[in-house]
Amino acid sequence: MAQSSTATPVLRIGSRGSPLALVQAREVQGRLATACGLDAGRIEIKIIRTTGDVIQDRPLNDLGGKGLFTKEIEDALLSGAIDLAVHSSKDMTTVLPPGLVLSAFLPREDARDAFISRKAKSLRDLPRGAVVGTASLRRKALVKRLRPDLAVVPLRGNVETRLRKIEAGEADATLLAVAGLKRLGLLDAAAALLDIDEFLPAVGQGAIGIETRADDAATRALVAKIDDADTATAVTTERAFLAVLDGSCRTPIGGHARINNGAVYFRGMIVKPDGSAAFEVLREGSRAQAAELGVDAGRELKARGGADFFVRD
Repeated sequence: MAQSSTATPVLRIGSRGSPLALVQAREVQGRLATACGLDAGRIEIKIIRTTGDVIQDRPLNDLGGKGLFTKEIEDALLSGAIDLAVHSSKDMTTVLPPGLVLSAFLPREDARDAFISRKAKSLRDLPRGAVVGTASLRRKALVKRLRPDLAVVPLRGNVETRLRKIEAGEADATLLAVAGLKRLGLLDAAAALLDIDEFLPAVGQGAIGIETRADDAATRALVAKIDDADTATAVTTERAFLAVLDGSCRTPIGGHARINNGAVYFRGMIVKPDGSAAFEVLREGSRAQAAELGVDAGRELKARGGADFFVRD
C-alpha cells in the first residue's frame, strides 16, 4: 500500500510497486524527511504500474528495451500527479523525456553482479552446458564471453521471483545486482560476487536516481539536500558514455565510474550479444571532466567497434 497521511502531503513520490522499488522509495522518503525536517507521513509514496511490471512473458528487448520500467512514472511526473520519481538508475532511458531531469542520487550501493546458483559456487564451476537464466543482454554476453559452452535462457521477474525460479530448477544459475539483494536483505542467496574488472556492471547499477520536472525549482531544491556528489559524478560519466553509443537493450554495454580523491576513473565496454567480441576503454580525469570523459570513451568505442558492431532494431 502507498504510504500517506491524513494531512496534505508536502511531496508525492512515484515508484513501481515491487518490493525492491518500495525499499528504494522509502529510503528516499526517509532521507528527505530528515533533511527537510518533515514527518515522513507528509511525503506520500504513490505506486505506479509500468509496462515492464505488467508484461512478464517476453524478453525486455522484444518489448522496446529501456523505458519499460519508467514511462508510466515519467508520464505521471510530467502531468503533475507526482513531484518526484525514484528509479534504479540502470533502468533509465539514455535520453530523458523533455522537461525531466535527474536531480539527485543517493549514495551508491555495491555496483557488482551476484552469481546465484544451487549447483555451483561460481560461474567457472558450472558444469559444461549448464543453463544460466537472465533477461539482461549484457549479462548474457558477458556469460558467453567467459563461458561459451553455457546455455543462456530468458529469466524475468522481480528479485524474489527469480530466486524462486532458480530454487525450482528453471535454470542452473542466474545473475542479480548485489545492490538489490543487499537492500532486500537477501545477499545470503549469492553464491559469489563477481569482480567488476571481470564482469562490468550496467551503467547506473547500484545507484538510486531521483527524477523531477526541470522547471520545479522547489522540489529540485529539496532533493538537492540528499544528493550524493560522488554518485552524481559517477553516473554522469556513465550516462554520457551511454548516450554516445545510443545505448539500448539491443547492444550489450557496460560502464562503471568510481571517484577516488577527487579523480574519476572510468571503464567502459561493448560486447557482441554472443560474447564473441568485445572492446574496452579506460579513462581518468577530474570531476569537472566527468561528462567529457564519458563522451570521449564512447566515441572511442564507437570508432573501434564500427557500425556493424551495434545491433539496431
